[in-house]
Amino acid sequence: MDADKVQESNRLGWGRLTLFASGDFACNLYWQSLIFYLFFFYTETLGLPAATAGLVYMIGSFWDGLADLAVGLRAERSGAQGGYRRFVGRGAVPLGLAFILLYFAPPFGLAALTVFALAVHFLFRTLYATVNVPYSALTTRISDNSRDRATISGLRMLFGTAAAGAVALFTPRIGLLFGQASESTGSFLTAAIIFALAATAILLMVAAKTPERLPVATTQTRHSLAVCARVLLRNRAFVTLNLAMVAIVIGVTILTKSVLYYFTYSIGDTAAGSAALALMAVAGTAFVPLWMVVERRIGTRAIWFVSTAVALSAIGAYTALRGGGAIATQAFLVAMQAGVVGVNFAFWAILPDTVEYGEHRQGVRVEAMAFGVAALIQKLALGLAAGLMGLIYSAVGYVAHADQTAETLAGMRWSMLLIPAIGFILSALVMIANPLRRGTHAAIVADLARSREVG
Repeated sequence: MDADKVQESNRLGWGRLTLFASGDFACNLYWQSLIFYLFFFYTETLGLPAATAGLVYMIGSFWDGLADLAVGLRAERSGAQGGYRRFVGRGAVPLGLAFILLYFAPPFGLAALTVFALAVHFLFRTLYATVNVPYSALTTRISDNSRDRATISGLRMLFGTAAAGAVALFTPRIGLLFGQASESTGSFLTAAIIFALAATAILLMVAAKTPERLPVATTQTRHSLAVCARVLLRNRAFVTLNLAMVAIVIGVTILTKSVLYYFTYSIGDTAAGSAALALMAVAGTAFVPLWMVVERRIGTRAIWFVSTAVALSAIGAYTALRGGGAIATQAFLVAMQAGVVGVNFAFWAILPDTVEYGEHRQGVRVEAMAFGVAALIQKLALGLAAGLMGLIYSAVGYVAHADQTAETLAGMRWSMLLIPAIGFILSALVMIANPLRRGTHAAIVADLARSREVG
């Protein structure tokens, strides 16, 4: 049986693929809120200093990474018995409650408020890992077909960007429906409650209805942590993919977290900043289908390099403006979103393929742990980016609710442009060494199928 026939024999229908991918809408109601608003909530609503907010966010992200790894290990060792869906189902309700607590502001002093924010951050991140890592690992159980996985990646991106649009658009407006100011504690809390209810319902449905098939290798010998770690470290496809993503995460995190600050203090229009975040999300839903079409023509790995070229072109054009008002900045961010969506699409499409690559090269299949380690690496990068942003803003003289100096505004602008540019360049250089070129995974799956038939 040739590689193409093996790949086509395990295709799934759109209904099942869409059902599973809808879980990313739920996860991103939580995640995009953290990315877009939590840092801003800390500094502008809770009143934490920028450096303190960055430290809280950084420590929480590091803890999140450790939780991802721990959950990945647990799921790897118990996945053969009960599957990954049960982790999603059991964690859905506690996760929603923890998310609501993130935007609760108790009447504490600065020190106690900082401790409270950090403790709740720990709780939410732990529960998020409990749900998100097994959910992501389900990608390897639904299908071993690379086209299905690319489709799943695209659908997940569509649901994720739709959630990002909902978060960006409705977070500052939900409170207004209840007579609350858009940046008040009550407004943020009300939005959190509504998002948590929606996300919990979706995750429970995904856990109940998503199909899950155990691969042959998973039903056999259970390997030790040391063996699994060695397999991942020797998996060139996995290592290069994640190193490339580290550079992207740091650069894009700095960019995204800068949006509200740049519009508020440099352009003088906070509402336009929220609109920019919403435009980025809406644009993302349009760019995902385009990348899915392009992927069919050039392959998933090539998407990374094209996306990098798009992002660097956008940065170069906006830098040449030497300023730019709200409309020009929004246009720049929409163009950047094309590159960001492209690399994210490529990452999530390639990551499950690295499982078979490692199994093919070393004879050991590592699933949930691979996704846990990937999440750990990204969370560490996210934490570094948040801490770096806090340090940069403190270094350039940022003061909340005050007029910023020209030097401060220039520093904020350059951090928003230069760091993402470096991130995209480094990621592309690393991806040159990634071995999963077009057609490679199909050949690997076919070879594994032949080996199992012989065995």
